[in-house]
Amino acid sequence: MRMDSELAPDTEPVPAPALLWSLVVPLKPLALAKSRLAGAADDSLRPRLALAFAQDTVAAALACHAVRDVVVVTDDPTAAAELAAVGARIVADSPGTGLNAALAHGARAVRSTRPSAAVAALNADLPALRTAELARTLAVASVFTRAFLTDATGIGTTLLSARPGSELRPAFGGPSRLAHLASGAVEIASDDVDSVRQDVDTADDLAAALALGVGPYTAQRLAAGAHAVRLGPSLEGQQ
Repeated sequence: MRMDSELAPDTEPVPAPALLWSLVVPLKPLALAKSRLAGAADDSLRPRLALAFAQDTVAAALACHAVRDVVVVTDDPTAAAELAAVGARIVADSPGTGLNAALAHGARAVRSTRPSAAVAALNADLPALRTAELARTLAVASVFTRAFLTDATGIGTTLLSARPGSELRPAFGGPSRLAHLASGAVEIASDDVDSVRQDVDTADDLAAALALGVGPYTAQRLAAGAHAVRLGPSLEGQQ
């Protein structure tokens, strides 16, 4: 685990019993989602893949014993209906001013009814998410006031947590690892939680997720849209 000794307010371990987490998952309108997958999927498939990624993410999260509930912040009616069917609570993106505003809004929605909730932001594009790996990540996060998990590239962030009594203070987008470090959050060691780190923005990311093994929604969507997927001959067999 990597910690910056100058950021003591957030990085000092906090003795505490196991926490039950409320996860906030942001999802932009599907028509606008996953534009960087243009090299791997056509315009009709990309929105469907974005939804499938979110469905697998939410389903795996809800199966985790450390997760109390999942709140999806979205204004997309199709995504809202499908993810509610999986078991998520849907909150409208009323700020409508970007990712971090949506996450802060979702955290406030959780704490409006449960002020002492432990809250974590989780990316919606983790189709290979494993419940056990998420549980390990949250177990480490529970020791610190605020903590985060960097993505597979080591540049971004896939999870940011805040214990009861602490604000989430999300700084996602671009080099968010550095932004979250600067905010005082602890970086969680990530040696055995690859599925929690593997978000999907590009064709290479999708190939990496397929190598880990994607969930049923993504697998079914890829199978149904196989004619519109372009991963290269060496990766097509992973679908």
